[in-house]
Amino acid sequence: MNLFEDLKARGLIEALTDPEIEKSLEKPLTLYCGFDPSARSLQAGNLVSIMVLKRFQQAGHRVIALVGGATGLIGDPSGKSAERNMLTVEQVEENKKGIRENLARVLDFDGPNAAIMVDNYDWYKNTSAIAFLRDIAINFRVPQMLAKESVKKRLEASEGALTFTEFSYQILQGNDFLHLFDTYGCQLEIGGADQWGNITAGTDLVRRMRGKSAYGLTFPLLLDSTGRKFGKSEGNALFLDESLTSVYDWYQYFLRSADADVIRYLKVFSMRPLEEIAALEAEMKAHPEARIPQKALAEELTRLIHGEAGLKKAQSATETLFGGSQAGKSAAELETIFKDVKSATVKRAESVGRTVWSVAAAAGMFKSNGEARRMAQQGGLSLNGAKVDDKRLLEESDLVEGRLAVLKQGKKNNFLLRVEG
Repeated sequence: MNLFEDLKARGLIEALTDPEIEKSLEKPLTLYCGFDPSARSLQAGNLVSIMVLKRFQQAGHRVIALVGGATGLIGDPSGKSAERNMLTVEQVEENKKGIRENLARVLDFDGPNAAIMVDNYDWYKNTSAIAFLRDIAINFRVPQMLAKESVKKRLEASEGALTFTEFSYQILQGNDFLHLFDTYGCQLEIGGADQWGNITAGTDLVRRMRGKSAYGLTFPLLLDSTGRKFGKSEGNALFLDESLTSVYDWYQYFLRSADADVIRYLKVFSMRPLEEIAALEAEMKAHPEARIPQKALAEELTRLIHGEAGLKKAQSATETLFGGSQAGKSAAELETIFKDVKSATVKRAESVGRTVWSVAAAAGMFKSNGEARRMAQQGGLSLNGAKVDDKRLLEESDLVEGRLAVLKQGKKNNFLLRVEG
């Protein structure tokens, strides 16, 4: 199976500007994909683009990751209902460093077929408005620009009208393709379906100004089975940077994938052959309770983004949540692991030196002192993974970093106790 057929089988082709793309891929070519530097880390949603670039690179094609240092100062209206906040040059420069590090985890920037990262600010910073309007913008027709889906949606949106700054975005992105065509011989731009208008602006410009063919390929926007955008956890973006999204949360997001989504996610993100993914699907149908595909997906993507050490850390945290050892876990790690369980904050003077069951009752873990004491007497109350009786006192040494302890009722009901003062 060649690259094009593999992309198609994995559901990674939404539209093509020209069916000749398939034939063009029979020989190594140069392609690019743009990344918006609006944050210091890329998000899980960007992983679709990154993995498609990885597939192209492994197939022998030269890949370019374009960071929009200039276009990022303006903002792409595609998929947006309102104009976003403007970034400063300094913010973009800082974000660019994080994005380069993110990309290097997946793409190979060394060796004979090394990936290239460029910043379009480098070719716009010294361009005059007159030169740009005379040489580039003159090739664009307003009716065609207004017909772009991203533009039409913004004009219809009630939140705010489209500004000229955003309207000009497609001219800039179109010129990016022309610049990469001239500089690197780049023939193909890839991106999500919402980038179709910007991509065709580039293919049209290359054809108009150079009389040569240039191509565009888009892949579907990834939604889960409920229609929610992929890469959001409880409404929050899932970042590749561990300081913004913990390794545990990253791992858990994929581990919790619904049966209706996980095989599609494996086709999009996994480098496993499709035959292996089909075998995982058969395993899921035979033993859905084992969640074998979910574990395979979570392990592969955590290892890819956070390395073997990150994967072990996430797996250890998962074991802790379900009754494994808490030894060696920091307070911050415990806060992350148990962020979704019930919790309470108590005063140090009213908890340390008192029986564990009474502290648990005072914190609201139980309905009454009697219920809490009976649970301890029956061996159903645990402190930091160890069972306690009704005489056990809460000691200062029980508190992780002097401020946290984990209580548990029975086998599953965890409770995070915070101690202050």
